[in-house]
Amino acid sequence: MLLSVIIPVYNEINAIKKILEKVEKVPIKKEILIVDDCSTDGTREFLKKIKKKNYKIFFHKKNSGKGSAIITASRYISGEICIIQDADLEYNPNDYSKIINPILKKKFKVVYGSRILKKKSKSLKRFTSFFRFFANFFLTSFSNFINKQNLTDAHTCYKAFETSVFRILNLKEKRFNFCPEVTTKLSNLKIEIFEVPIFYNGRTSYEGKKITFWDGIEAIFTILKYKYCFLKNN
Repeated sequence: MLLSVIIPVYNEINAIKKILEKVEKVPIKKEILIVDDCSTDGTREFLKKIKKKNYKIFFHKKNSGKGSAIITASRYISGEICIIQDADLEYNPNDYSKIINPILKKKFKVVYGSRILKKKSKSLKRFTSFFRFFANFFLTSFSNFINKQNLTDAHTCYKAFETSVFRILNLKEKRFNFCPEVTTKLSNLKIEIFEVPIFYNGRTSYEGKKITFWDGIEAIFTILKYKYCFLKNN
């Protein structure tokens, strides 16, 4: 089994070296697909120096968004399973085995790493602010209502897929609304999402967190777009 680790990157010079070291140490056969989304802080130059056989590195000519970087990487996946990894240090690659095991055992085709599951008493601290915690709760609840799912963390970074399933999603969204697009399309296809608890250490906007209030608004419209456009066409 080969695991394809997709890492979208934008201005993460303070974290990129450390996160790659963590990913490399995970004792799973893997390829690492990095897409630099036109960084301007030195990340791009750092990545150009990497010369390793299991790395595939791509560079966008203009900043297009996280979803756009994932779409670029998706064209070059070789592994039977793929997982999304942010380039910051909020998520711990040591959780890979826990996330992909249900797929390896052929029990599920998609697994999300939940920042909430079995850790509700500590999750507020992990999100760095009440606003971020509440926003995640609201968006997940809204997604569950529209998509008839029962997730605890629909907008987690850690999403793992059988690559065959990932390919049929036909991704379109170029920004952070990649997440609600995926979750809604999986609902439309009646593909069950399994969740496992993961480590999470959130960072603030000052520390480099890029998602904003407007991304939350966009997520709502994305869910509605893919759910009701799907119903119209079927």
